Amino acid sequence: MVQATNWDPELYEARHSFVWQFGQDLLDLLNPKPGERVLDLGCGPGNLTQRIADRGAHVVGLDSSAAMIGQARQNYPRLQFVLGDAAAMKFDGEFDAVFSNAALHWMLDARAVAGAIGRALKKNGRLVAELGGKGNIEHIERALESVLARYIGELPLRRTFFPSIGAYTALLEEQGLEVRMAQLFDRPTKLEGEKGMENWLRQFSWYYFEALPNREREAALREVIEELRPALLGEGGWLADYRRLRIVAARV
Repeated sequence: MVQATNWDPELYEARHSFVWQFGQDLLDLLNPKPGERVLDLGCGPGNLTQRIADRGAHVVGLDSSAAMIGQARQNYPRLQFVLGDAAAMKFDGEFDAVFSNAALHWMLDARAVAGAIGRALKKNGRLVAELGGKGNIEHIERALESVLARYIGELPLRRTFFPSIGAYTALLEEQGLEVRMAQLFDRPTKLEGEKGMENWLRQFSWYYFEALPNREREAALREVIEELRPALLGEGGWLADYRRLRIVAARV
């Protein structure tokens, strides 16, 4: 199991609560029913897992980060959380629905993950998911590439993928899932505080900086922030240039 990044649950909950808060209307789309079994895939610290349970469903949260699973178990000790790799999960026809918010773009073996989702679902079970879509964080990634190329020449391999509607729906259909809805949309997202972009980079893109010697990391971080200032810092503060892909599919 390869973890996409080293997650800091404390920073995630303190400064990036927008991740799960934006997922609440996705939860309405899921519309979990009392008695249904639901898998929350990439559950993080469990905020939306609990909200699925609040609607009466029997929910299991799965994440590949030991730190996140530990935080979820601490936050919601009555719920079931599993440490595991989505591409290798062994569930077989157990769930009425698989739910995933802001997680699938970290799972680089997307074909294996889609196959595992299909196997986990009961017949006619549904997938309701949102992930980063094509063009997501384009300004941020361009700044990272520009700055870090001056330090290390070649960037480390990217640990995210942001697919188009066509690419992702085709992948799901290859694995026996019928796509019922697919939307790609812009969602410029406000980051909290004067250090909003710094905190975002430390949480979600720090693996790029880990390729640098310790003494250069902070200098490179400052340069990336300055390069982003004209495009993503406005009167209301920092924004992340998110684009989201929302999917509803079913196992047929």
